[in-house]
Amino acid sequence: MDVVFQTAQGVFNFRVAGIWIENGHVLVHRDVNESNWSLPGGRVAIAEDSQSSLTREFREELGIDVQVDRMALVIENFFEHGGKNYHEIGFYYVVTADSNFASIQEKPFHGIEGERLIFKWMPLEKLDTVELYPECLRTYLQELQSNVQHLVVK
Repeated sequence: MDVVFQTAQGVFNFRVAGIWIENGHVLVHRDVNESNWSLPGGRVAIAEDSQSSLTREFREELGIDVQVDRMALVIENFFEHGGKNYHEIGFYYVVTADSNFASIQEKPFHGIEGERLIFKWMPLEKLDTVELYPECLRTYLQELQSNVQHLVVK
């Protein structure tokens, strides 16, 4: 069971995401029914630590094993989606993989789960031209810090 619940005030969500940067490109994904991109990852399950959750999500969605290098960012994200207010806590980790998967292609592709998610290696210099959420990632990914950053986005 995922760490997500709904109340009269809105939805709480605990999410993890991977920051995978190769040759000036970052891996992003989106639902086929949405226009906005985000970093790949997903919800943390009850009794699952966040790093294990992130490696599980990459395995489920792309069929690859990633190495979690370090935590880079914690985002408290408050937003509205589908008529509901969300309070999301996001742990963002820098990841790498020992795989040919990192061969950069700018054409979108699907993962092993089918056509529900679209993945793309996005050039870092083009992040300001796409709808990327949370929006603070556009700037943060250009200047990746060595220490953990904490951001509140409202």
